[in-house]
Amino acid sequence: MARVIIAGGGLSGLSLAWFLKELRAGWEVLVLEKEARAGGKAWTIEEDGFVCEKGVNGVLDNKPSTLALAARLGLEPLRSNDAARRRFVIKNGQLIQLPVSPAQFLSSKILSLPGRLRVLAEALLPKGDLSRDESLADFARRRLGREAFEYLIDPMATGIYAGDPEKLSLRSCFPRIHELERDYGSLIRAMIRLRREARKRGKKGPGAGPGGVLTSFATGMNELVDALVRALGPAVRLNSSVASISKRNAGWRISLKDGEELDASHVVLACPVKAVSEVLKETAPDIVELAVQINYPPVSIVCMGIRQGTTENPMNGFGFLAPGNERRSILGALWDSSIFPGRAPEGYQLTRTLVGGARAPDLAGLPDASLLDLVIKEFSELVGLKRAPEFVKIFRWKEAIPQYEKGHQALASGIDSALRSYPGLHIRCNWLGGISLNDCVANSEMLARQLAS
Repeated sequence: MARVIIAGGGLSGLSLAWFLKELRAGWEVLVLEKEARAGGKAWTIEEDGFVCEKGVNGVLDNKPSTLALAARLGLEPLRSNDAARRRFVIKNGQLIQLPVSPAQFLSSKILSLPGRLRVLAEALLPKGDLSRDESLADFARRRLGREAFEYLIDPMATGIYAGDPEKLSLRSCFPRIHELERDYGSLIRAMIRLRREARKRGKKGPGAGPGGVLTSFATGMNELVDALVRALGPAVRLNSSVASISKRNAGWRISLKDGEELDASHVVLACPVKAVSEVLKETAPDIVELAVQINYPPVSIVCMGIRQGTTENPMNGFGFLAPGNERRSILGALWDSSIFPGRAPEGYQLTRTLVGGARAPDLAGLPDASLLDLVIKEFSELVGLKRAPEFVKIFRWKEAIPQYEKGHQALASGIDSALRSYPGLHIRCNWLGGISLNDCVANSEMLARQLAS
């Protein structure tokens, strides 16, 4: 009988354990989580009637992995409000709504007329050198022009990765965009073709905005974490920190920091790069040498409960992002109580503002009072905040989002190749195979099936 030990109780590790228990009920599966709670960056705090997400605030329903798992756990999904379709970008100190259709793009103020014409000219451009691992910035300027890069693509990199588009790899971060140029020669030609094919099937084709509807749960993302922990029961051990992993006969020995030792036929490391590097430094230095090249910038999140009517802008939408050339002190803000119902008490609005990332990592480390002053100043200028928030909660991630920078694909391939020298050792976390929660759950299910077979 196999014994699988998973180091890391985030959603990658929890979902992997659940899939394994479903596929192989007779196997012994154990999740070791070093913290006093499981869930990783899916972490909901409810206080004074405000429902604050410390990390991820939902998943898109255009990929089935997470919501399919939630359904099998008996959870009811909560779709975002229609207001969440309205997304904004700062331009010249003003919030401009992003277009979500070709017709809106033609009349939008987000780009000047020359900027819009330059985007339309993308259909006439030849393919680039697709063998290069091109940065997101280089790709966007080449195909869409400087202005579209600054006000459309740069904010997208900020919102998803809190990253630097000059360093992020297009192929690794947005593989679908890379494939569209490869297969159709042009993003515009690809969109026209795909919409036409979708209409023939009686479906709606791809639009200009993000695909899918953002979806969560009534009391936040912790619902999914709690359901998995309940289902796994004693298979989840908290406050259990792994010190090292070593080869042991035909399997592996896991040494915990409290001195306990456990043996397993398979070990899965479902934890961030730093933790993986610590436990493998003696056993697999070749993997560590590659893994430590992946950067995690810090991000701080400032949650504010604001009384309704104390801002000039009604904040009725998803929120806004700050392009790098706008030189703001924040990366952007989410208007959470406009996205999902029940996130704030009657008469209040809940916002979450992101600070730091690859653009300004030092700002993420400011003291609480300075961080709050910075966010209030930005809200005063951008949404006309006239009164201090009545509720404040600050969360800090020293290692927030792994950066898929140029060369990431080669790093990932090198790690996969190196792992073949260590049978029974696996890595399953968001620094490989996609950063989104949907990617994490889908990849965990794939690994579970691989192990079970």
